[in-house]
Amino acid sequence: MDDDNIQKAVRRAADIIAGSSRLVAFTGAGVSADSGIPTFRGPGGIWGSYDERHLELGFFMSRPETAWNTIRKIFYDYTLSVEPNDAHRILASWERSGRLGLVVTQNIDGLHGRAGSKAVAEFHGSCSELVCLACGGRVQATRELVAPSPPRCPCGGLYKPGFTFFGEGIPPEAYAASVDAAEEADACLIIGSTGTVYPAASIPRIVKRRGGLVVEVNPVPSEFTEAVSDAFVPLGAAEAMRRIDAALATRATERP
Repeated sequence: MDDDNIQKAVRRAADIIAGSSRLVAFTGAGVSADSGIPTFRGPGGIWGSYDERHLELGFFMSRPETAWNTIRKIFYDYTLSVEPNDAHRILASWERSGRLGLVVTQNIDGLHGRAGSKAVAEFHGSCSELVCLACGGRVQATRELVAPSPPRCPCGGLYKPGFTFFGEGIPPEAYAASVDAAEEADACLIIGSTGTVYPAASIPRIVKRRGGLVVEVNPVPSEFTEAVSDAFVPLGAAEAMRRIDAALATRATERP
C-alpha cells in the first residue's frame, strides 16, 4: 500500500475513533516491538529460537532450572531494560483525556502501566510480579530475584512469574473486565495482535458482533483483517499511533 492509501486508512481510523464514545484497545506483542521486545510468532519471533514447552506449568515444576533459563532470556532480559514507546504513551494520553476506556492486553511486559495507563486488563497476567507456588506470597520482580537460578521464596517455595503459563486459566478478573468492556464498546482498536491466541482474540470479535467498528494496526494482515476490521493501517504500532493521533488533532481543529 502506497503512502497516500496508508494516509487514507489513517484518516478512516481517526474518524472511527473520534466517533466512538466507548472505545476499547486490544494490544498484542506488536505494540511493544518498537520498544525492542521481539514478537512471539512470525519471522524473527521468539518461538523460533525457544521451546514453547518451557512455558508449560508441568515442565516448570519438574525442571525449574531449564525452564527458568528460558523465562529469564525471553522475558526479563528484555522487560527490565526497555521503555514504553509512543504507542503506549498515546494510549495513556487517550485514557487521561477520556477518549479510551480500557486497554485489554495480551502482553505481560507491563509497559502500558509504565506509560501511565491505569485502566489495563492484563489478559495473560504480568511478569512484573513473582508468585510463590508454596505460600502464594507475591513480590516485585527485580534484577536480583530473576538472576540465573530459579528464585526461591523465604518460605522455601519456588517463585513463578505472575503471567499465565500454557495450560493455566486466564486471570478471572482480567477476563471479566475484558468481556464486559467489549460488550459495552462501540469501537475497538487492535494494535499488534495476530488474532490467533484464544480466548483473548475473541475480544475484538465481541465488539464487532455487537455492532461496533474495528480499527486494526498491524504491519501485515492478521486473522482479524478480513474477519472484523473496518479500517486497516499497515504500519508498526508507534508510527501508526503517531499518525492517528495527529489526524485526530487535525480533525478537532477543523470542526466548525
